Amino acid sequence: MDPESSSLRIGHLSTLYHTSFLLRGTRLLQEKGIQATWRLFPSGPDLVNAMEAGGLDLGYLGLPPVIIGIDRGLPLRCIAGGHIEGTVMVAGEGTLPLGGCPGMREFLAQFAGRSIGTPPGGSIHDVIVRELLRDYGLADSRVRNYPWADFLVDALRDGEIAAAAGTPALAVACRRYGSAGIVVPPEHLWPFNPSYGIVVREDQLAREDLLSRFLAAHEEASELIRRDPRSCAATVARSTGMVDRDFVLEAYRISPKYCASLPPEYIASTLKFVGTLRALGYISRSMGREEIFETSLIGRVHPGEHHYRAGISPG
Repeated sequence: MDPESSSLRIGHLSTLYHTSFLLRGTRLLQEKGIQATWRLFPSGPDLVNAMEAGGLDLGYLGLPPVIIGIDRGLPLRCIAGGHIEGTVMVAGEGTLPLGGCPGMREFLAQFAGRSIGTPPGGSIHDVIVRELLRDYGLADSRVRNYPWADFLVDALRDGEIAAAAGTPALAVACRRYGSAGIVVPPEHLWPFNPSYGIVVREDQLAREDLLSRFLAAHEEASELIRRDPRSCAATVARSTGMVDRDFVLEAYRISPKYCASLPPEYIASTLKFVGTLRALGYISRSMGREEIFETSLIGRVHPGEHHYRAGISPG
């Protein structure tokens, strides 16, 4: 096989529930004849910048940074899903959780005159928090962005911020290394929000066979998380070298919604972000599904119903 036709330059984030760490820690890609070169980025916006510079073929990305990139002329397309409802909010003692408040407005009012921390501006977590504050007319709460999500744990512990929004791994880290816990579970922030997808530059779509093989491996990895999360957590822990198996397993269980498909609900939730991003000033125009998605490849790799709501095995 021609090495050029079987190689992919892949950008990924430190997010533990992405299949990137499973694909790096197993032979799933090699078995599909794919040679992968991996690059780690601190955030989705940073990864989009690398794709714009032409240094990557494929990326693991939240959809808001992708939409922002498309708005500024970058030809990107989302070709598969991966996970939904991956944003969680955490806060320290003294903050009432959403379940202890009459509603979201009353919950958010606790942060009047204070800051809520998120990863960089334009990240999915940043956009979700800003939309909530805008939707409920709570302009007296501020969003404070950090270049690495890892900084949020210390910022919360040191009192720089009153709450933080990020991935399930943030909640696990805050419980282990700080004194904060989940105050809004992921399913209550933005229903079916597309926490990440597989994104390529449009010029890569011509490599149909290669991308189909990658998506087959990605779907196998997603199924492994659903079927055997304990084993996958051990693989991810070895692959990262930064956390243990139980850390990863807890992150999986906080938001157990994994699949590679692109069902109508995933697409509709993404398109809702378009209006939000425009209202927040992140993009200058509207766009439709055809500018954001190319669904034919994953439709062949993963036909039939999606598995996002199937959850993961309790084992």
